[in-house]
Amino acid sequence: MTILDTLKKRRTIYQLNKNMPVSDEEVIQVINDVTELTPDAFNMKSARVIVAMNDNHDALWDVIYDAFEGKVSKEKIQTFKDGYGTVLYFIDDQVVENLQEQFALYADNFPVWAQQANGMLQYGIWNALADLNVGASLQHYNPVIDKAVKEMFNVPEHYRLIAQMPFGGIVQEAEPKEKEDITQRVKVFNG
Repeated sequence: MTILDTLKKRRTIYQLNKNMPVSDEEVIQVINDVTELTPDAFNMKSARVIVAMNDNHDALWDVIYDAFEGKVSKEKIQTFKDGYGTVLYFIDDQVVENLQEQFALYADNFPVWAQQANGMLQYGIWNALADLNVGASLQHYNPVIDKAVKEMFNVPEHYRLIAQMPFGGIVQEAEPKEKEDITQRVKVFNG
């Protein structure tokens, strides 16, 4: 499979279940590998990941529902809880701040670069899960859930929650992606 095949395979999958096509060890290994291999500016390694599976995953989505005090539908939260696990993505702001102090000339760029690296990590893990035939979607219930998540997983205060990625067995594949006129977004000047 080529990287383009993987990119085409990766889709937002909302219909998940707890029937994983691979072992927990394979999922964790892929997450570890992608986290280690994802590049970032100044090799800052500011991204942090927590993987909640099984009962921890279920409890997480209960905590998320409770944090919204009924303002998010129970049915929507249940679609994420129906999955097998959730990858929580963080930025370690302490790492970013230390580099801002060390390299004052670039200080304003480090928060941006940390976000870029985290986005690459999210996309890399999402694609790697797709390679394993594991479905996933990317969610953003932060900052409403930040305090509850930090308490639940004993997360250091200097970790900032960026996104949540519920994953699991695929109940229903995503609809085919509509082809776009890519020339509206990509311009080529050759010569």
